Amino acid sequence: MRKPALNDEILLKIEKPARYIGNEVNSVMKDPSKVDIRFAMCFPDVYEIGMSHLGIQILYDLFNRRADTWCERVYSPWPDLHRIMKEQQIPLFGLESQEPVRRFDFVGITLQYEMCYTNVLQILDLAQIPLLAKERGEDMPIVIGGGPCTYNPEPIAAFFDCFYIGEGELAYDALLDLRIAAKKEGLSRAAFLREAAKIEGIYVPSLYEVAYRSDGTVAAFTPVFEDIPARVKKRAVADLTDAVYPQKPVVPFLKVTQDRAVLEIQRGCIRGCRFCQAGMIYRPNREKDINRLKELAVQILDATGYDEISLSSLSSSDYSGLSQLLDFLLEECRRRRINISLPSLRIDAFSLDIMQKVQDVKKSSLTFAPEAGTQRLRDVINKGLTEEDILGGAREAFLGGWNRVKLYFMLGLPTEEEADIRAIPELADDIAALYYETVPKEQRSGKCQVTVSTSFFVPKPFTPFQWAEMFGEDEYKKRARAVNEHVREQLNRKSIRYIWHEPDMTVLEGALARGDRRLSDVILYVYRHGGFFDAWSEYFACGLWLEAFRVCGISMDFYTKRQRAADEIFPWDFIDCGVTKEFLLREWMRAKEGAVTPNCRERCQGCGARQFEGGVCFEDQN
Repeated sequence: MRKPALNDEILLKIEKPARYIGNEVNSVMKDPSKVDIRFAMCFPDVYEIGMSHLGIQILYDLFNRRADTWCERVYSPWPDLHRIMKEQQIPLFGLESQEPVRRFDFVGITLQYEMCYTNVLQILDLAQIPLLAKERGEDMPIVIGGGPCTYNPEPIAAFFDCFYIGEGELAYDALLDLRIAAKKEGLSRAAFLREAAKIEGIYVPSLYEVAYRSDGTVAAFTPVFEDIPARVKKRAVADLTDAVYPQKPVVPFLKVTQDRAVLEIQRGCIRGCRFCQAGMIYRPNREKDINRLKELAVQILDATGYDEISLSSLSSSDYSGLSQLLDFLLEECRRRRINISLPSLRIDAFSLDIMQKVQDVKKSSLTFAPEAGTQRLRDVINKGLTEEDILGGAREAFLGGWNRVKLYFMLGLPTEEEADIRAIPELADDIAALYYETVPKEQRSGKCQVTVSTSFFVPKPFTPFQWAEMFGEDEYKKRARAVNEHVREQLNRKSIRYIWHEPDMTVLEGALARGDRRLSDVILYVYRHGGFFDAWSEYFACGLWLEAFRVCGISMDFYTKRQRAADEIFPWDFIDCGVTKEFLLREWMRAKEGAVTPNCRERCQGCGARQFEGGVCFEDQN
């Protein structure tokens, strides 16, 4: 019988103790004496966020299908429990066994956003594992990172023994098998990591050296041994239909951020928006067979009891079998009396028939993402969306009974001008006016509300905008104020609500996104001086980060306020994500010209993703 890691006295003192007790429906329990590998799967954020992440659910299911492996879940303790664990020297534990993760073979940490980097150190610290990889002894677990931030792992390279680049369904079996063999043969930690680095998709930072030029840019990135690959190629699942997918996902005790069953219908995107990292690193676009989706939907609903199912995709309306799938789900959901959530619809593919079927009588707000206010700037970012598309979609929505619309934009995009900024509230005003022009007064269900939300642009690795410069905090504030002031000048201003994100976190995110190994010192300084949960505004301490850059003698502006030369070597150039640097540079030049690039189904652009031998690249051969 397992012993709880936290006693009743502690559980009664902390907020939401159900975060830490495990034993949820569909969680996997095994006998630790009968497995060869213990794997702690960590999400460096609070339980409610981590339990909403599909990737962890997939890997949890994948690992636990192996008889020789037990995968457990770990989430960042909230600050109240963090303090108690530090004071009482309680080691971080797996939810399933309640045993210390420092006794496990692997600590796997998913890296979904840059602002979680200090929480990575929190996990290691509470687990009583040395923060720096070079200080870990033979008795310590292998710390491995995965997720989208591994496409530039360099700012956190000092804290990880290795990284998995790509989709986890492919190479983890080889890594786990290697670990079992290494334990039997008595291989040292260093010897295991050297062998692991030979597995496609595995990057071991300690086996590579970086040289810098006098101007601070990267001069060279080279392996220290001849049998280690100079470039690390991502792993991508060619056939998504047959890939492992959890039929019995763990059901949380608490209400979490995405409190519903999730059905991944496709991976990747055909669109090629130039600011979007996910649209590039998850290429090629691959669809899951509709019959498999129907089968999974029934299995997941039977196993969880959720009252809602959501379709997961970067662009749901691009799934070729969407109408047929929805017809099946609507019948199934009607029988079960549950709802369907359909996120990621594009306004140019807006289907009123679909939305009418999915939505109940009560109409919630519809969300559209024009990203930019003018057609010129939408062409620069390759959004592939016209003002006619936007207004036409809004008109159909208003005729269908909706009266609330959310619009998402970015400020600070490359080539942005004052006219682009002013066009944001003007477009919102046009949409509000359209409501009153379209819907007769006697048929209105209330006044129109258009919510405009702006975030600030962050250039990300493996996008055409990875060469772009950012602005400083003051300039971002100036642009947000300009939008706010222009909203007040609109005729329908009472129908427009404007919200924006604070820019200080954006600037830091930009530095971490395109940073190099030297930033590990900054992150370490912040954590050792009390900083973590930086993704949460109430805990984010901008002053501490600025202090850390100053003390470490590192310029944040070097990573943000600088347009990169076309031939600059980036810290992440050793990674082969499938999309070539030549293609991205070509798209960067086309962006400066305001030239639109057709999507993958309209015309192949030769981005390089065809090498993965699946998905949209081969649709014309089916």
